[in-house]
Amino acid sequence: MNPFTIESSSVKEAAFMNKVYAWMSGALLITAFVSWWAATTPAFFQLLYSINPEGRMIPNMLFYAIIIAELGLVVWISARIQQMTAEKASLLFVLYSILNGITLSSIFIIYTSSSIASTFFITAGTFGAMSLYGYTTKKDLTSWGNLLFMALIGVIIATVVNMFLQSPALYWILNYVGVAVFVGLTAYDTQKIKRMANHLDSEENAKKGAVMGALTLYLDFINLFLFLLRLFGDRK
Repeated sequence: MNPFTIESSSVKEAAFMNKVYAWMSGALLITAFVSWWAATTPAFFQLLYSINPEGRMIPNMLFYAIIIAELGLVVWISARIQQMTAEKASLLFVLYSILNGITLSSIFIIYTSSSIASTFFITAGTFGAMSLYGYTTKKDLTSWGNLLFMALIGVIIATVVNMFLQSPALYWILNYVGVAVFVGLTAYDTQKIKRMANHLDSEENAKKGAVMGALTLYLDFINLFLFLLRLFGDRK
């Protein structure tokens, strides 16, 4: 095998992953700022939640509308990105990070700022370690994909069921399983995105691929953070 080909392939992968991580980091910063702003702006926060007589936050219609918009955006970007321009895909990703920041604003009301910060750094360290593993390992992680996807579906279904059962034991089990799933997905998705670099045949497709890769890792990071926060976050 030509050493030059190997080297050029590695350089291409590294350059592509730098773009992916840059987009992901930018989206996380946007989400964090919007989430903090929404939580500290009473007039806006009251559009999202009402407080019942027991003092619990009850989501308003606007909150559910934003959740539906988020889900629609993810499906739209994933399904139609090849038909979009890179600029449109980028703008939709930024819009998604803003909407997600709004729906995550409640964590600043529920959890202490110090536990949010410490959980964020734990998440960043865990994510970084697993993403590095996925990037550098010679092991093919393809077999992880189906197992992790099935586990994720199981977590989602069990979470919906537990909304009715209200089982504390199941709640804690699901959080631990959720952490394990997204730790695995971080490594799996990183390797998958890295391999994508050598199959992008134009600068336009490389830009769209970087956005799609960033969205995937962004979702891994956010979900890992939320599961860890439920486990280790200190409630006010």
